[in-house]
Amino acid sequence: IYADPAKRLELYFRPKDPYCHPVCANRFPTSTMLLRVRRRRSKRKQQLDTEEQIQPEVQFEMEILGIVTTVYKFQGMSDFQYLAMHSGPDGKQTSMYDKVLMLKPEKEEFFNRDLPLYIPPPIFSRLDTPVDYFYRPDIQHREGYNNPQVSGENLIGLSRARRPHNAIFVNFDDEEIPTKPLDAAVQTWKKVCTNPVDKKVEEELRKLFEVRPVWSRNAVKANISVHPDKLKLLLPYLAYYMLTGPWRSLWVRFGYDPRKHPEAKIYQVLDFRIRCGMKYGYAATDMPVKAKRSTYNYSLPITVKKQGSHTVSVHDLKQGLGTAGTSGAKKPPSSRYKLKESIYIFREGALPPYRQMFYQLCDLNVESLQKIIHRNDGTESECTERDGWCLAKTSDDLRDSMSLMIKQIIRSTRPALFSNTTSSEDGKEQLAYESGEDEDDEEEEEEDFKPSDGSENEMETEILDYV
Repeated sequence: IYADPAKRLELYFRPKDPYCHPVCANRFPTSTMLLRVRRRRSKRKQQLDTEEQIQPEVQFEMEILGIVTTVYKFQGMSDFQYLAMHSGPDGKQTSMYDKVLMLKPEKEEFFNRDLPLYIPPPIFSRLDTPVDYFYRPDIQHREGYNNPQVSGENLIGLSRARRPHNAIFVNFDDEEIPTKPLDAAVQTWKKVCTNPVDKKVEEELRKLFEVRPVWSRNAVKANISVHPDKLKLLLPYLAYYMLTGPWRSLWVRFGYDPRKHPEAKIYQVLDFRIRCGMKYGYAATDMPVKAKRSTYNYSLPITVKKQGSHTVSVHDLKQGLGTAGTSGAKKPPSSRYKLKESIYIFREGALPPYRQMFYQLCDLNVESLQKIIHRNDGTESECTERDGWCLAKTSDDLRDSMSLMIKQIIRSTRPALFSNTTSSEDGKEQLAYESGEDEDDEEEEEEDFKPSDGSENEMETEILDYV
């Protein structure tokens, strides 16, 4: 515990009881001394009146042994103790430790005994110190809002009214596609489109959809500069959102159905994730591209996580007070919210900005990858939900080729990682696609938008923004 400053010291009142909940001590810095005190007693005789009594003489000797820099203080409550007990009909408590704990190998009869129901709590409170809980006041909704009716599917209800963005969602198996936006989406955009900059952005986005009927939101951000909040209102005004199928998480121009046009296969989405692991020659910690979040950062109840202080340097101050000619100056409005092209385009010799990327097939700017995509040009017969207009397992072939390219990049930058690895006979490593859960959590866009390849924003699906 002492070796890890983030951990708390646990104290078990019943160490042999697996149901004992510990109390935790917090770590504090201190500057105190450790003393060794000796008490010496020497006996001497004293004459008191007529009686002879023995009066001990006490002496103290003190010695400084060292300096204490860290102490642990138990400041929490010592409750939340749970005993394996059973209450009988007469209110008498009976211990169940000998019935539920297996301390030695037991025979089958031990497991077939009839026992009272005993279910220990799955988790205890994370708080062991009393805190003041300030209840929130009643939420003030806008005029005309009515609370949703409570049903079996919605027992808790909503804490606030959803911001209506009025997007139209379409599934792959839906027969019809929308040809125009909702009236509410038109009214909402007209309400916020009050200056020439907004009208210019609207025209730019219209031109993008004329050139290419299907776009991802990150691709739009890389081509036009628009505030994220305004983009949330503008996209439902010009396009509908695909939920499933080969064009999932993409925005499609109203009236265009990619399921009926074989040439729309170049707009299909590819969910690509950089593979890492010892069988690929490099571990997750060796990856030049860091993950958005990691299970190693999970904070347990017995740990304490403090935010590190940010030291402001003279260089930071100069950048913050920079003039128009310095690097600290604000970007012009025409490019303030623009993302870099690497956020949606894959090029050979360059690493993706994030470990998980959503590419459209037309944005894979590598000749060998385009050959895989166009293998069946002119012979497309059916549009499937998994592969769209492409041949079966086209996505797997693309991922394998892209993974080999990324591995070569990492090998060239960190050759020591591959010093002990051996290649196969034909010189191509067989890489298996590792699946995982999508990290589609939408994060709030800050007002001070700073797009860069090192940003923490992945290409997310934006369903939650429009529900």
